[in-house]
Formats: sequence, structure tokens, C-alpha cells
Amino acid sequence: MIIYNITINIDLSVHDKWLLWMKNKHISDVLATGLFKNARFVKVLVQEEEGATYSVQFFVDSRDKLNEYYKNHAPKLRQESLELFGDKMLAFRTELEVLDEYFHAEN
Repeated sequence: MIIYNITINIDLSVHDKWLLWMKNKHISDVLATGLFKNARFVKVLVQEEEGATYSVQFFVDSRDKLNEYYKNHAPKLRQESLELFGDKMLAFRTELEVLDEYFHAEN
């Protein structure tokens, strides 16, 4: 399992518009590619002077599917975010490989 993680810092001047777009459009658009199993959207809990930081994590079964996303879908989806939010949004991407998962015995 691979987690495609995008960490985004969003300027407060467009925060509310961006948050609605993420929840109601962008995450759904990425999942609609059919390549990812699920997604998790979280707020990074740090106090910042400017903006707010979030992370969206998309879970994918294989490197091949992630590469297909990069090749056939990512450019269009990234372009849309640039057109809507431009320099009010700073994003960086990380790929994480899940090695093991552990749970509390009562879960």
C-alpha cells in the first residue's frame, strides 16, 4: 500500500473557498479516477502566523496505479488548483509506503 500525501498551506484570504472546493470537488475528482482506494483529509495542528495547513492522503494499491495517476490525471487536477488559488496555495507531495499497521488489542 502506498499513501500519496499532499500537504497544503492555504492563505486565509481564500481558506473558506478552498476548503469547500477540497471537500466537495477536488478529493472526489481524484477518487473518481478509480485508482485510489480511499482518502483521508486532515488539518495539521500547528499554530501559524499566515494561513492554515492541511494534508490529504490518498491510498493506492500499487506503484503502477500511482504512476497512471501522475501520467493521465495529475496535470489537469493540479492545473485546476493553480487556476483557482494561484499563489495563495503552497503544496508539496510525499509518497509513503505502508510497511505494517498496528492496532490496540481492544480495537
